[in-house]
This record gives sequence, structure tokens and C-alpha cells, in this order.
Amino acid sequence: MLSAEEIRQRYDAIRAEAGARVTVVAATKYVSLNDLGLLAEAGIEVVGENRAQELEAKHERYGDAFRWHFIGHLQSRKAKTVNAICELCHSLDSESAARRLEIPALVEVNLSGEHTKSGVDPESLERFLGLYPNVRGLMTMPPATEDPESSRRYFRRLRELAEANALEGLSMGTSQDWRVAVDEGATLIRVGSTLYH
Repeated sequence: MLSAEEIRQRYDAIRAEAGARVTVVAATKYVSLNDLGLLAEAGIEVVGENRAQELEAKHERYGDAFRWHFIGHLQSRKAKTVNAICELCHSLDSESAARRLEIPALVEVNLSGEHTKSGVDPESLERFLGLYPNVRGLMTMPPATEDPESSRRYFRRLRELAEANALEGLSMGTSQDWRVAVDEGATLIRVGSTLYH
């Protein structure tokens, strides 16, 4: 983990390059409870956690130091925790979670068709959007790759789906491909290793 000052420099550089319309979400899945203090010191504004149990523990210690987003797979039984702590859920993809979630959400779309990935399939998206009135946009995770350019077609497709459904929020792009995501219209990027290591 870098120092708070080094993290601040990287965070400021990413924000400047991404532009004012893009929210930089610091992904904290691999950030320990103690190290989260460095992110607060570095001026990170929004953090995204993958697991509800970790979210609770980290929020208990750091509370109002950040704005909290949930970016992991949302199990319906964890919706209560996410409702209580987060301002946005990036990963809504099941009817059972939609029934329990109360906060604004992005619907996760599985554009690659990979069985190991969460998300609704694009053909079911319109019907799914009718289930939850608080949808603010869409999210996707393209297949893992060494070449950021190979993610472009997934990001472009997500933008097209959002436009077709009059949605503005687009959570796409991580440490390796956020620049391509921003180029394709991302409004939220989820970065971790590029900030801390």
C-alpha cells in the first residue's frame, strides 16, 4: 500500500484525466480495515465495497469519512445492510434483491455471456427494469483481459443499452481499462490497484 500522499496524487491524476462528469469509486475489496484510513487521509470521496460483511465493519469504523457504494454481487439477504449504509448499489441483478433494495441502483448486465459473471442478460433487461423504480443506470464487467481495447465493445454496448432505456449512469471500467470506459461514456469507474499499489 502506498502512502496517503502517493494515493492522493494518483487519485487527483485519475480524476483530472477522467473529467468532472466521472465519479472515481475506490474499490476497497483488498484494502484492510486499518489501511482504509490512508484513503480517508488521501481525500478519497467515494469507496466501493464488494462484501456486505466488510462494508459493515469498514463503515462502523470510518462512517462519514466516505460516501459508500456497494459494487459486489448483491444477495437479497444483504440488502438491508446495503440500504442502511450505501448511497448507490452498482450490481442489482436479481428479482429477490430488487424486492428488498430501497436505495438507487444500477442494473448489472452480463454482456459477455460468461456463466461465472453476475448480471441480467441483455434480452431480459427491459423486463427487469420494470421491477425496480429506483434504477439510475447500468453496470458491466467485461471478460478479464490484458488489452484494455478489447473491453471497448462491451462498454459501447452498455452505453447503447442505457441510451435505449433513457438511463444516464454507467458504471464501467476498472484499474486496467478505465480510460477506455471513460472514452465510451462511463459516469462511474471502479479503481483499486491503480490507486494503491
